[in-house]
Amino acid sequence: MSRPLKIAFQGELGAHSHMACLDMFPDSEVVPCSAFEDCFQQVRSGGTDRAFIPVDNSAAGRVADIHRLLPASGLHIIGEHFAGISHHLMARPGTSVASIRQAASHFHALSQCRKFLQSNRIEPFLFEDTAGAARHIAEGDSRAEAAIASELAAELYGLEIVAREIEDDPGNTTRFLVLGLESIEPEADSEHTITSLVFRVRNIPAALYKALGGFATNRVNMFKLESFMVDRSFASAEFYADIEGHPEHPNVALALEELGFFSRSVRVLGVYPASKFRRDGMT
Repeated sequence: MSRPLKIAFQGELGAHSHMACLDMFPDSEVVPCSAFEDCFQQVRSGGTDRAFIPVDNSAAGRVADIHRLLPASGLHIIGEHFAGISHHLMARPGTSVASIRQAASHFHALSQCRKFLQSNRIEPFLFEDTAGAARHIAEGDSRAEAAIASELAAELYGLEIVAREIEDDPGNTTRFLVLGLESIEPEADSEHTITSLVFRVRNIPAALYKALGGFATNRVNMFKLESFMVDRSFASAEFYADIEGHPEHPNVALALEELGFFSRSVRVLGVYPASKFRRDGMT
C-alpha cells in the first residue's frame, strides 16, 4: 500500500491553506511551515512530496513576493486549485458577538471583513496568520476577544463560531499552486492545459509589445500577465504569465518562439492541467 502524500503549506494548522490542501488532497499528510521558503526547502530536501502555495486572491490580488520566490525555488508547478474562502468569527465557548470588542486575524482577513467589524464595533487586531490568531484566542481567557479564521481552526483549537461567513465578498476565492521537485506534464494532446512562465524582455523600444504580439497572432489565450522588479533595480522587470495551451501545441510553440526572440530570458515554470474551476470558464 502506498503512503499518503506529504504536503507542505505556509501557516499554522487550521489555516485556509490547510483546508484547501485537504480539499484537493483529502488523504494527504500536511506539514505546516512558517514561510514559503521553508515549504520549498521541505520539497527539495525530500521532507515532503509537494508544496501547496497560495498565489492570488480575488479580493486581495497576488500574494506578496510569491512570483519572485517561485523562479528561484527550484520546483515545478504541477497543478492548481481554486478554493472559496469563508471567514468566521470565533471565540471561547459561551461568548456572544455583543461582548466581543476586538478580533485578531491576518491583515487580509481583517480587510475582507471590514463591514462586519465596523457594524458590530469590533476593533481589528493584526496577527501573523488566521490560524495563529485562533490558537492565541484559545490560549487566553478573555470574552472580549475573538479571532477571524477558518472553520477548521475553530475545530482544532476548541473555539465556538459565533458568526459565520462574515466576509464582505461572498465570492472570495484563492488560487493555489501545487509544486513538486520533478515536472509532471500532461500529454501534448490533453485539453485544458496551462503553461506558466517568466520572462525578461530585451532593452529595446517596444520589446514587450513585440514579445506579446506572438500570443495574439497565434491565438494563444493569456490568462494573466504581471510584472515585478528584480535585481533591486527599477530599470529591470521580469514578467510572469499564465497561458492556455501546451508548449508542444503548434500555435503555442510559435508564440513562445517569438517571445524568445524579443526576450533576454524565458523560463517555463510548469505545464499542468487546468483546474475544474478554470475549465468551467474555458468552455
